[in-house]
Amino acid sequence: MIFAVPLYDDNPTVRPPVVTYFLIGLCTGAFLWQLGQNEHRIVFTYGMIPAELFGFWHPPRLYQVLPAWVKILTSMFLHGGWLHLLGNMLYLWIFGNNIEDVLGRGRYLVVYLSCGAVAALAQAFSSPYSHIPMVGASGAIAGVLGGYLLLYPSANVHCFVWIVIFFRIVNVPAWTMLGLWFAVQLISGLSVASGTPGVAFWAHVGGFATGLILVSILRPSGVPLLQPPRSRIFASAPPSAFRSPRARYRGSVPPAGRRPTRPPSPWG
Repeated sequence: MIFAVPLYDDNPTVRPPVVTYFLIGLCTGAFLWQLGQNEHRIVFTYGMIPAELFGFWHPPRLYQVLPAWVKILTSMFLHGGWLHLLGNMLYLWIFGNNIEDVLGRGRYLVVYLSCGAVAALAQAFSSPYSHIPMVGASGAIAGVLGGYLLLYPSANVHCFVWIVIFFRIVNVPAWTMLGLWFAVQLISGLSVASGTPGVAFWAHVGGFATGLILVSILRPSGVPLLQPPRSRIFASAPPSAFRSPRARYRGSVPPAGRRPTRPPSPWG
């Protein structure tokens, strides 16, 4: 048996990721609220339904609480189960803080919501007559992953790897993890028949591509793309070796240090 899960990256930040924490809290709070509701009613009332969005179908009047276009936003904060929520929040926690730190809180929130909206539209256009509701933050988070890959492709992500009875922490470069993830989403989207229930692969592809574009445009001047590695990739160690804070924060990219001052901006 082989099991692997990312734990954290070694890419330091300057400012606390307030928006990232807020988004995690909002998604978690929404999911806890969902647990006390009728699941079918929630996803059809607040989930994005392609056929409804394009006017090809309308849900029963009981579910027509919001305009169809508003559900593009509300669907980003709902999830289909604990694993769906925890997986999304883990990736947002690992990679979102660095994008927020670089862009500033205002720009970061714009990128996050824009990627989520484009992701929903990409999924809708891939199956415009589908009556299946789409929920989840993964399209917006895919945009965060795209931006991270553009800025920090060589940053190491510490992954917990379990192979039968062996446990290791392995440094995996972001370009390997995120590049492979995107390739799987693209191939799966091309392979799965349109309208098939399950993972919204085209939402992931659309969000990821949007993140690449927006981060390249909105990043502050002086922030380089494709920053180089600073430590050995694919190094491994037993989990006990990473208990020390010094070991945990030994970076694969340069320490953030003092950020160059920028003129005041309404974007944060």
